[in-house]
Amino acid sequence: MAGIIQTYRRALLSLPKSLIPQFHQPFALQTNKSPTIFATSTFSTSSLQHKSPFESNLVRMLTNEIEVESEYAPPHQAEKIFSSFMVEDRPGEQFVTLRGKSTLDENIKIEATMFDGVSPNMDEDNAQLHISLLVDILKGGEGDDMLEFVCSAWPQRLEIQKLYVFGLGGGTLTRPYTGPDFRVLDKKIQSAMYEFLNARGVNNDLCLFLHRHVWNKDKIEHTQRLKLLRSYFQR
Repeated sequence: MAGIIQTYRRALLSLPKSLIPQFHQPFALQTNKSPTIFATSTFSTSSLQHKSPFESNLVRMLTNEIEVESEYAPPHQAEKIFSSFMVEDRPGEQFVTLRGKSTLDENIKIEATMFDGVSPNMDEDNAQLHISLLVDILKGGEGDDMLEFVCSAWPQRLEIQKLYVFGLGGGTLTRPYTGPDFRVLDKKIQSAMYEFLNARGVNNDLCLFLHRHVWNKDKIEHTQRLKLLRSYFQR
């Protein structure tokens, strides 16, 4: 598990510049500007007077790590809108929700995980992080059926894994027909499903946005955890 986490952290640090917003620059490179978000607060040695040597050293290490995280591509205010979708992102949660409507008055809900995998058969310097997507498309009112797509979001590529059809008779979800694996369907049907999602804004552009958004969220959540941990040992 430790090895996987380290791989994720190295992969995050080695993300292509295209996935990192332009204003993500170290504070040392920002002239005439002082950071206002997640700025590292200094602490005096007096706050460590009644701590054990282990705790004092740990607080120093955590402070150093917070400074490193803040100086390298510091996080920014999360975006609330992407294309036709509203972005719902609550601090501490391990997923992001997007909601929107299509031109056919379909309700679209997308749930995206944090980074939950790394592309196989790639070295650490070229690792591509993976995000899982659950796309629900409900047409019309509560009595209609719902399509649910299980997808993989790579940095610049959407990949459909599974497709479910839910019956909503009486407003209650019924057991979906799972059918065969999406990837063994006729190529024309696969192509049509990709076109169907693309017309509703679920496409490669969305994948790129989510990788940027989740990268930023990971930075925010990680820095916050470090600060909470430091606060615990400073008491």
